Amino acid sequence: MAQAKPEAASLLREVEGWDSELCRRQLPAALPRLLISFSLARSLAPNLYSMYQLSDNWTEHICVLRILAERFLPHINLSEIEQEFFSKVLPKAVQLFDLLIYELSSQAKELTNENAELHMTLRSHLKTVVQLMEVLRGCVQHVCTMQESVPLEHIHSLPSSVLHMIKNTFIYCKDSESLYSDHLHLFADLLQSLFKETYALQKQLMELLDMTSVDSCAAEDSTAIMVSVIHTVLEICSAISVIDHALHANTWKFLIRQSTKHKSLIKNSLKHSAIVSGLCEGILFSFQSCLLLAEQMKGSETQENVDYKVFQRTVKLCRFFAVSLVHYTKEFTPFLVDSCLQLHQTYLQIYSKFPPSLHAAVISEAYRDEIAKGFLVALDPLLPSLLTFRPFVQAVLSKASALSPELHFAQCRLLLSVMDLLPSQPQEVQALWNTGSHFLEDRVPLFTALFSSLQQCSGELSLPVFLPRMMATGQAEDSVTLYHYVCIHLCAFVTSLSVSHFPLLERSLLETIVGSNMIITLLAMDVWCFLARFGTADLCAHHAFTIASLIRACPAGHYRVSLLGILLRRLLFLMAPDHQVEFVERFPPKEMENLVVWQHLSLKALMAPLRKQVAHELFAAGLAQGEEWLSSKGLLEELPWGNAALSALLSVCQTAGGTLEVEQQTALVRAAGQLLAVVNVTQVSNQPCLQQAVCSMFHLLEHCIQMVESQMLIQVLTLQNSLLQLNPPDHVLLAILDFLSSMGKLFIPPECQAQVLSKLSCLFASLLASNSWLIHQHALEAFVQFAEETSHEDIIPQCLSSEETKSKVVCFLSKGCRAEEMAEARAERMKEENGLFHHLMVEASAKRQRTAVLESSPKRTCYSPSERQYESAIDSAAGALATVKLLLQKGPPPTWLAKKLEALQATLSSLKDSTR
Repeated sequence: MAQAKPEAASLLREVEGWDSELCRRQLPAALPRLLISFSLARSLAPNLYSMYQLSDNWTEHICVLRILAERFLPHINLSEIEQEFFSKVLPKAVQLFDLLIYELSSQAKELTNENAELHMTLRSHLKTVVQLMEVLRGCVQHVCTMQESVPLEHIHSLPSSVLHMIKNTFIYCKDSESLYSDHLHLFADLLQSLFKETYALQKQLMELLDMTSVDSCAAEDSTAIMVSVIHTVLEICSAISVIDHALHANTWKFLIRQSTKHKSLIKNSLKHSAIVSGLCEGILFSFQSCLLLAEQMKGSETQENVDYKVFQRTVKLCRFFAVSLVHYTKEFTPFLVDSCLQLHQTYLQIYSKFPPSLHAAVISEAYRDEIAKGFLVALDPLLPSLLTFRPFVQAVLSKASALSPELHFAQCRLLLSVMDLLPSQPQEVQALWNTGSHFLEDRVPLFTALFSSLQQCSGELSLPVFLPRMMATGQAEDSVTLYHYVCIHLCAFVTSLSVSHFPLLERSLLETIVGSNMIITLLAMDVWCFLARFGTADLCAHHAFTIASLIRACPAGHYRVSLLGILLRRLLFLMAPDHQVEFVERFPPKEMENLVVWQHLSLKALMAPLRKQVAHELFAAGLAQGEEWLSSKGLLEELPWGNAALSALLSVCQTAGGTLEVEQQTALVRAAGQLLAVVNVTQVSNQPCLQQAVCSMFHLLEHCIQMVESQMLIQVLTLQNSLLQLNPPDHVLLAILDFLSSMGKLFIPPECQAQVLSKLSCLFASLLASNSWLIHQHALEAFVQFAEETSHEDIIPQCLSSEETKSKVVCFLSKGCRAEEMAEARAERMKEENGLFHHLMVEASAKRQRTAVLESSPKRTCYSPSERQYESAIDSAAGALATVKLLLQKGPPPTWLAKKLEALQATLSSLKDSTR
C-alpha cells in the first residue's frame, strides 16, 4: 500500500503535464491505472472511522476523479462510456460521497467552541463534497454535448448514481440546522455553496435526461432504471419541499415530464399513489401558506409590499401543483385506483378552508378572487378527468365514508359540480353516478348523497353563506344563498335526467321530505314542485294522486303526514283544472276517510265552482265527524280522527272562510264549546294529540271570534292561562298568540270586561316576557295587532308589565334592531350550532330506533272500502285489458300471453264467486 501511493502520485504528476492529444493516445494505458488509484475499497476501508487520517485520501481521490473527468472522459465514445468509465468510476464516487456524508453527520454532533481542529476538518470535508458535485456536473455536462439524443443504455450508471448523491445532499442540507445547531453560522457559506452546486448538478442532469431516449425494445433493465430515476426524483421532491420553492416546482415538473414521456414503458411500474400523494401534499401545503399570508395581510391598505409578492409567488406555486396534478391524472387515470380517496379528500380539504366555508380563514375579497382565479380555476379540470372513473365515483358516493363536520359543505360543492358536468356525459357515465349500488360497491345515488351532506350544513344554510350565480356567458352575475344555489343547480340537473333515473330521483325526494331536517325537506319540496311544472300535467297529477294515497295510508297523527301534506298542498296549485276535478272525484271530501287528506290542502288552489262544492262537502263531513267524536265515549282513543275533522274544518275556515254562513260559524263555535267542556289541562300538557286538538280549537275560534259569547271567552282565556303555567310546547303558545291577536276585533260587554281584560293582560304580559326569541317575536306581533284594533285601550298599559317589555315594544314599533353581530362571531355561532344539530340528530335517530323496537306502530281505525274505490280499481283493470286488446291488433302476441290470460280468467272467476 505504501508503495502504491508514490506510484499513484507520480502518475498524477505525469498526467497533469499531458495535453489533450497525449491524453487521447495514452487513454488505453493510463485509464486502468488511474481507475485503480481511485479505488476506495483497499485504501479507505481499513480506516473507515479515522476521519483525520482519511482527509488527505479524500482530497487525493477527488483529484484523481477530476483528472479522469476532465482529461480522459472527453476521448471516450458515447457507445463505450458506460462500460469504460461510468460503470467503474461512479460506484467509487458514490462510496466516497457516502463516507463523506456519514462522517460529516456523525462528527457534527461533537462540535464545540473549543474544538478548532474538528471545525477545520468539517469545513475541509464540506469543500470536498462541493468539489465532488462540481466534477460530477462536468461529467453530465460533457455527455449532454456529445449528441442530441442519448440512449439510456449508454449511460446506465449515471442517472441513479448522481441522483443518489443529489438526494442525500439535499437531505443533509435540510437537516443541517439541527445537525450544527448553534454552530450553523460557521458553516453557512459552505452549506450554501454545496446547495448551489447540487442544484446546478440536478439542473444539468435533468437536461441530460430530457435528451435521453429509451428504446421500446430495450432490455428490461433500461425500463427499471427509468422507473428508479422517477422514484428517486420523487424522494428528492419530498426532501426539498421546504428548502426552495422554485427548485421544488422544477423537480416536480421534470418528474411529470419524464413520466409522460416514457409512459408506454413505465406506466405499470410507477408508484402512482406516491406521486399523486406528493402532488396533493404540495397543493395543500402551498394553499395553506396562501391563506395564512392572505390572513396576515387583511389589514394592509396597500398590496405593494414584500408579503404580497410572496403571496403571489405562492399562488403561482399552487397553480403549478394543480396543473401538474390534473395533467398526471389525465395521463394515468386507470392506474389511480388507490389514489381516489386522497384525491377526494384533497378536494374537500381545499374547499373546506376557502370562503364561504364556515371553517375558512377570514381574508379580503381581493385575495380571495386572486386565489380563485390563480389556483382554483387551474384545479377545475381535475373533476371532469375523474368523472368516468368508477373508483372515484365510489370514493365520493360511498355509504361508508364518514366525513368530519367541516367537510360536508365542501362535499356539497363537489356534488353540485358533478351535477353541472354530468349532462354532457354519455348515458353510462350518468348511470354510474345516478343509480347507486347495493352490492359490493355500496354507494348511494348522487342526489341522495347531496341531500345527506346538506343535512349536515344547517349552519351554512341558516347563516346563510353566499355563492356566485353564473350567467349563461359563464360570468358571475351576483351572489345567492346556499339554499338558492343548490335549488338552481339541482333543478337544472333534473332537466337533463334520463327518464330511467326518475324513479330513483322520486324515491330520494320522498325520503328527504319525510326526513328530520326541515330546511332540506323544503328544498326537496321545491325540487319536486319544479319537477311537476317542468314535466307534463299528467306527471303532476300522478304525483298528487300518489302523495294523497300515501297520506291516507299513513297512521293518523304521524309527523311525516304533515310533511307530505305540505307537498300535496303545493302540488294542488300546479294541477290542471280537469285533474283537480279528478282529484276531488278520487278523494271525495264528503267521505270520512279522506278528511286526513283534505285537512292539509288549501281550497284556494281550486277553481271557484269546485272550491265552493268542496268547501260545502268538507265542512259537512268535518263537522259531522267532529260531533260524532265529541259525543263518543272513547274520546282519547279516537282523538286522531277528531284532529283530522278539526283540521279539515280549519282548512275550510282559512282558505274558504268567506263562504261560511252564520249558521255554520255558530255550529263551529258550538263544537268548540263541547271540546272546551271536556278538556283537562293536565291531559293537554301530557298528550301531543290533545294539544293539537286544543290548538285547532283556538284557531277555529279565531276565525269565528265575533260569534264567541263572553262566558265562553272567559273559559278559553282561563284555559290558556292554566296552560301557560304548565310550560307547554311552542306550537301551543303560538296558537294562543294567534287567538289573542284576533281579540282586538271584539267588543267586550261591560259586565264581563274586568274578568276578560285581566286575563288577557296577564297572558300578554307573560308571553311578551318569554325568553324564547320565537315566542317573544310572535308575542310582539300579536300584541301590536291587538293594540291597533282594540277599542279597549285602557288594557294596553296593563300588558306592559315592566320597563324592559315597554322598551322592546317601542323598539319593535320603530323597527329598530339590536347591534349587528360581527361576521366572525356569527360564523363561530353557526359552527357551534352545526355541532349541536348533528348531536341532536344522532340522539333522535337512536331514540326512534329504540322506540321502533319497543313499541308497535299505531293503528288506524278500519273502514269498509267505498264504492268509489271499487269503481277506480275496476276502471284500471278494464283500461289495462283494453291496452292488451289494442296491442293484439298491431302484431302477433308473445307465447306466454295465453297462460297469463288463463291465470287472469281464474282470478276473475274467484272474484265473481266471492261477491255472491
